[in-house]
Amino acid sequence: EVVMGMAHRGRLNVLANIMNKPYEVIFSEFEGNIDPETTQGSGDVKYHLGSRGEHEAPDGQHVAITLASNPSHLEAVNPVVEGMVRAKQEARRELHRANPSGDYLDSVIPILIHGDAAFAGQGVVAETLHLSQLPGYMTGGTIHIVINNQIGFTTGPAHARSSTYATDSARMIQAPIFHVNGDDPEACIRVARLALEYRQAFNKDVVIDMLCYRVRGHNEGDEPTYTQPLLYKRIEEKRSPRKIYTELLLRRGDMEPAEAEEMLDDYRNRLKEAFERTKELAEEQEHDDEDLLVQHEISPLPTVETAASPEDLEAVVEALSRLPESFKVHRKLAKSFEQRHKLYHEKKKIDWGFGEALALGTLLLEGVRVRLSGQDSRRGTFSHRHAVLYDQESSEEFIPLNSIRAEQEHLFIYDSLLSEYAACGFEYGYSVANPEALVIWEAQFGDFANGAQIVFDQFLSAAEEKWGQTSSLVMLLPHGYEGQGPEHSSARLERFLQLCAENNMIVASFSTPANLFHALRRQAAKEIRKPLVVMSPKSLLRHPRVISTPEDFHSGRLMEVIPAEMGDKTPPQDVKRHVFCSGKVYYDVMDRVEAEEDRPAIAVTRIEQFYPFPEDAVRAELERFSEADSIVWLQEEPENMGAWRYIRPLLQDTARAVRGTDIRIEYVGRKASASPATGSAHVHQAQQNQILGDAVRVAQPA
Repeated sequence: EVVMGMAHRGRLNVLANIMNKPYEVIFSEFEGNIDPETTQGSGDVKYHLGSRGEHEAPDGQHVAITLASNPSHLEAVNPVVEGMVRAKQEARRELHRANPSGDYLDSVIPILIHGDAAFAGQGVVAETLHLSQLPGYMTGGTIHIVINNQIGFTTGPAHARSSTYATDSARMIQAPIFHVNGDDPEACIRVARLALEYRQAFNKDVVIDMLCYRVRGHNEGDEPTYTQPLLYKRIEEKRSPRKIYTELLLRRGDMEPAEAEEMLDDYRNRLKEAFERTKELAEEQEHDDEDLLVQHEISPLPTVETAASPEDLEAVVEALSRLPESFKVHRKLAKSFEQRHKLYHEKKKIDWGFGEALALGTLLLEGVRVRLSGQDSRRGTFSHRHAVLYDQESSEEFIPLNSIRAEQEHLFIYDSLLSEYAACGFEYGYSVANPEALVIWEAQFGDFANGAQIVFDQFLSAAEEKWGQTSSLVMLLPHGYEGQGPEHSSARLERFLQLCAENNMIVASFSTPANLFHALRRQAAKEIRKPLVVMSPKSLLRHPRVISTPEDFHSGRLMEVIPAEMGDKTPPQDVKRHVFCSGKVYYDVMDRVEAEEDRPAIAVTRIEQFYPFPEDAVRAELERFSEADSIVWLQEEPENMGAWRYIRPLLQDTARAVRGTDIRIEYVGRKASASPATGSAHVHQAQQNQILGDAVRVAQPA
């Protein structure tokens, strides 16, 4: 099997001559006749759509080929292809587990086709090259083909790179680079065979630099002589590769002139006949636009059972504190595991890291593979996970979650390279190709996640709508204001909410271990094929109030909204101020509320899932406290960030429906700011005190 990634240049050639897509289908698409059965949502331009096909070689052998869908962001598809290939290779390895060997690497090959300017200029190329030999990312070598047109749109090589060759960046991984003349088809074939043999023999990347030229302007209609008059004067004087090769064959006596003319006429006639058949295709594909809209309407998230059995939970708890006899675990961790075991059995308490481990462990027992990666993810940036233990004398690794029972799936957890773009793109590709697995990418801090913004914008949020390509990737983005400054406070929640539409993904900020548990288990359900973006905690990892009970795990469910906890003494009609918030700030404001006992009654409701918006649960809370004088949205982020601009109209509309009249939603949070947070711990604390005070301040009657 081959998985290919490429930009637009040469794509029709690949579709028609390698993937055997019928000419008439290609022509029909250019006429605007898109088959409604092969596209979803709004679709995309023709040269972005992926395809699947089968190539039959002259010797009769068949090769399955997947051409990945891609955006116009050059080279963005590279890590996605690598992730898809890794998932396919591991699937083949599982099929042949009884006879394990390295052959599964040879059975699925990634091929990436690049432009010369993009290969030199796009940083994701270097990131993807660096993935090639890492244990968590290697795919047995990629064949890179650089279509070297010696120009990038209108920019010549002297302005496009500082190196001699466009392919010099591949020298950093010591990949062999073959430079070949694109006017010599036989030389190209020899080099291609050599590159394939090298890849299969050594399982390392190899590069073909095919020097050629672009006959017309960048988009076929563009005028290239404005900026490259001399280059295009030479191109106009050149004979085409077909003519050059035909003349060589005639000189060698490999064919007669009549044969050459016959082959050319036959090919042109086939194209002409295919074009005529496009009219028939158009008639076959006529459809009612209204029906098409109904057919492609994306349904809301289905309800799935996420509770785990007490027996499975107990098995995971025991495995987490069970080590091999001779294993020398770090003394601090040994004490921590002992305390966690005691907390579960004696005090019935589960903290954040424990809750995550229970989610992953119970899924493994149910046969769901889990892949988790990110910078420092094996230990956890905040030392909360410790999924991989290291013997203090031998450095031998041990993963407790892979030793729960004899019959279980495996956790594959990797520390990634120091990259967001390629690392996140890889996990996205893996999740696309293996829908049976739970795939998680974790940012070191949520602030750094925007290094992968192209993945969020072009793939994560829009791929289903553009290409019908689904993913259930989970992204854990540490978020929260603890006075650590503008680079360690915000995962840019507002940007993800801006991308939300048509039930394309789930965006959440959980405040309890139980909700994280149920959310992760929901992601593994076959009914859910949506990405999950989590504003994950930092200080809450060890907060004494951030605990759940075993009962929440074996008989509970995901709570998209957590109702305000009022106790028996305060009836809902006595509440004067109804505060909505999310995440860490809930515990901060509750500390303030509980510290001032004589204050008028305040209700604090947690919105755990922002999108899809849990309207029914929010409505129930608004009805419960319909006598409140004020409704507040509380957040730590500045006014121009966080959830405020997303949540305000939703709260406003729901409150209007409940009360039958307009009521202003009051904003409490930091003032609008160009920077996410202050760099001063003193200023941070002053701001925090201010917003918490504003949140609980009840207006006195005149």
